Amino acid sequence: MTPPMSLFAHARATLALGLPLIGSSLGQMALHVVDTVMVGWYGVIALAALVLGSSSFFIMFVLGSGFAKAVMPLAAHARARGDDAELRRSARMGLWLSALFGALIYPVFWWSEAILLALQQKPEVASAVQEYLRVAGAGMVPALAVAVLQSWLSALGRTQMVLWVTLAAVGVNIGFNWLLIFGNAGFPEWGVRGSAVATLAVQIFTLALLAAYAGLLPALRPYRLFRRFWRLDRPALAEVFRLGWPIGLTGLAEGGLFEASAIMMGWIGAVELAAHGIALEAAAIAFMIHVGLSSAATIRVAGFQGTGDARALRDGALVAWGLSVVVAVVVVVLFLVFPRQIVGLFLDRSNPESAAILDFGVTLLFMAAMFQLVDSMQAMALGLLRGLQDTRTPMWFAAISYWVIGIPCSYVLAFQLDLGGVGLWAGLVIGLACAGASLMLRFWLLAPKPGVTGEAAL
Repeated sequence: MTPPMSLFAHARATLALGLPLIGSSLGQMALHVVDTVMVGWYGVIALAALVLGSSSFFIMFVLGSGFAKAVMPLAAHARARGDDAELRRSARMGLWLSALFGALIYPVFWWSEAILLALQQKPEVASAVQEYLRVAGAGMVPALAVAVLQSWLSALGRTQMVLWVTLAAVGVNIGFNWLLIFGNAGFPEWGVRGSAVATLAVQIFTLALLAAYAGLLPALRPYRLFRRFWRLDRPALAEVFRLGWPIGLTGLAEGGLFEASAIMMGWIGAVELAAHGIALEAAAIAFMIHVGLSSAATIRVAGFQGTGDARALRDGALVAWGLSVVVAVVVVVLFLVFPRQIVGLFLDRSNPESAAILDFGVTLLFMAAMFQLVDSMQAMALGLLRGLQDTRTPMWFAAISYWVIGIPCSYVLAFQLDLGGVGLWAGLVIGLACAGASLMLRFWLLAPKPGVTGEAAL
């Protein structure tokens, strides 16, 4: 009988998977930062168009990426059971569903100007956003296909390749932006449209690299991922769809929580909204670490579920959660000890409004420190539950926590009790805490127990 893994061995295995995924998540964020900075150098209207256009694209991407995220536990589970056929079937149908979603959503991007005008955006901004989305929107299919291949390769333990390709994409993005936004080296000066072309080029470049790696690497060639790719596999399609659509809606609910908080903060004032954006950006960087660890936890839990090793599953989950808590504690310390330095990184001190933004940003960073533990808990719990292929009930838990509890609490505390931006963020803390506690409790109740046959159920 094989002796059980030690907790140290679990930690080492989780970090071996998770560290490259953390780097990849930060790299994806770097792509957004590069676009924002370089278009910001070009002009105000272009920057406004990029902010609206990229956020619109991202919301739709989050919704469609549920199918890609569903591939990860399915592939990890199949790999643990030695089922190579199932391993490739889930990835293929994940690619099918991603392509279908991208095609269906593209008309929204094509006619986005009319939608934005109906939402009372300025005509010149709405026109620029449509120009951006007509190009960048064509990248939805390759972007989602990249997400599927990243999930599949991660489930096979090939997370380092995912990281290196993401870092290469950041370099390609900088190069194309420099050429096409500003018209350098004889290229046309396209402004925000140039950024859209750069984004599309990066997505195609990334997809080509990952597809070539997945299809041609000798170690991966036996899986025959793209062989008879055109053949419909109804059972696999249904399984990926069943797991994927709740994941997409869960991500949409969480993203919508922060979008709604930005709208409400805008009601309070421009200074407060600027500070809110800075504090959220700092929190988002920390959150990328939890996303990477959560994905690693998904893969490991799905693998132990596939082999029927209940003790390793629970021990591995506990260790992954513990690592996430350690990261959260470190971030809390940084936010509490160096708040002015962190907020100051995002500000031009020569701007007369910077002092007020800095002061309020420091206050919000203290609030961000408060929700680090609960935010890390909800991210990790979602990853663990996906490892058990449980996505529908967590969707409801998250939606209720964010929209029935979190947003109303933010509104009441901010506007009815006159606590302003601090009250708004306190509501976010409450919503995230409800999500974290309920989701983590569900995982420990569902996780199979050593020596107990069958699966626990709520």
